[in-house]
Parts: sequence; structure tokens; C-alpha cells
Amino acid sequence: MAPPRVLTVAGTDSGGGAGIPADLRTLAVCGVHGCVAVTAVTVQNSVGVTGVHVIPPEVVAAQIESVATDIGLDAAKTGMLAGREVIAAVVAAFDRVGIGGDGPTPLVVDPVAASMHGDPLLAGDALDAYRRDLFPRATVVTPNLDEVRLLTGIDVHDRAGQYDAARALHAMGPRWVLVKGGHLAEDADVCVDLLHDGRTFTELPGPRFATTHTHGGGDTMAAAVAAALARGCPVPEAVAFGKRVVTEGVRHAYPLGAGHGPVSPLWAVPPWWEDRTAPSTGG
Repeated sequence: MAPPRVLTVAGTDSGGGAGIPADLRTLAVCGVHGCVAVTAVTVQNSVGVTGVHVIPPEVVAAQIESVATDIGLDAAKTGMLAGREVIAAVVAAFDRVGIGGDGPTPLVVDPVAASMHGDPLLAGDALDAYRRDLFPRATVVTPNLDEVRLLTGIDVHDRAGQYDAARALHAMGPRWVLVKGGHLAEDADVCVDLLHDGRTFTELPGPRFATTHTHGGGDTMAAAVAAALARGCPVPEAVAFGKRVVTEGVRHAYPLGAGHGPVSPLWAVPPWWEDRTAPSTGG
């Protein structure tokens, strides 16, 4: 039998740390088949992004529809959407194939709007498109605190601010909001993510690690949540699963290049290459 199928709509990372490479690594170790709709090609390494080529919106939409109408999907997630025109094309394609909203396919929106250094990556009209068009279709949105600031104007410095941000984001229409606490300076030893459905709040604490190698952490968590949703898990269980995957990913992060290394979901892969009885590749 084919495994569950998850579509990631996101940009590439030529350094392999974030974006589609991180999504596909995570989906694979979570036991699901990953499909892609590429929104942008970045020139990127461990130090930063030096170039972006945005894929034509009609090509992004065509990728989504091609996959959904043939292979079928059990969940989808978005990452870097590059601009207002791409967001509009993605939303229209999602509506045509039943992703998010009232459709049968759950949707995780990772609103990639800021770099890991807090620099904005999207213009204001694209942020408006997130709030107006994409969030109301989302099963769960997963912003970090820099993205919260750009989307809501709330600069979160403490737990009370995290709660305020969750309420503000939920008012934009998603069914669930996960406000990630990785950038919350007041938490010295723990990393608390906050899940909200408009009625209840659930704090998800985890250990905080002294490392700069956290590239792709948001992508990894959102992909793991999508993988769990594809397996039929309810949102709270799927988010708890994603929290575990990214926590272990940060624990096992590795250095790469001269800058920030990636979180690693490879902790979940058995070291079959050390098994001398493994089948020969014929090389």
C-alpha cells in the first residue's frame, strides 16, 4: 500500500537546510510520501540568502493541481510563498482541489514572512493576502514570534504576549493557531509553544538547547504536523508529534558551512549503513 501523501508548497534552499529539502527529509522520516510545488528558487547557504527567483504563479498552481488530481493528497503545508501573486494562485488552486477550508485535505500554513534573523521577507500586500485569503483556509498556522510581529503588530516578550498573539491570529480565521516560543527570551531553559483553538489554550513545553544550529526548524515542525494530520491524527495530537520531532531535531542539529547548521530529523533514521548484512548496492 502507498503511504499517506503530503504536498509541500514552498521554496528551495540550495544549502539543503530549510524549505523543500527540510520538508522532504521530515516527511520521509515521518513515513509519508512528499510531493512538491516549488514557489521560488533561492540562492542560499548556511550564511544567508543572496538571490531569489520566483516561479510564475500559474506554474505554482499547475504543480498543485497536477499532484492533487493524480496522486491525491492526505494533507498539505505551505512554506515560502514569495509574494501576493503566488499566494493568490495557491489559494485558487487549493479551492479547486479541496485543500484547506471546507475541503477534505487539512492544511498547515507556516507563514514564512521573516528570516531566522528577524528580517522581513514579504511586502505588506503579501502579509495582507496571508491574513485575508490563506489563514481562513488553514487547519493550523505555525508562526514564530518575528512572523507574529509582522502579521499582528504584537511584539511578544512574555507568556501573556504569547496568549494575546494567539487570540489575534485566531481572529484571522484559522481553526487552530500554534504560536512558537523559540524566540522568547524570557524562557531560559524551556521552549514553550502555545496552541489555541479559539476556546482553549494548551502550552507545549520542551527543552531549550544552547545551539545556533536551528536552520529549518519551522519547516521541520510544520512538515511533521502535516505528516501526522495525513495519518488522521487530531490537531492537538499532530502538534504534539511535531513538537517532539523538532525538539529532537534541534537536539541532533549539526554544523554545516560557516553559518547556521540545520535541525536534523535524521535521529529517527536507523543507521542501516552500519549493518554489514545490508544488501549490496552493487557498487
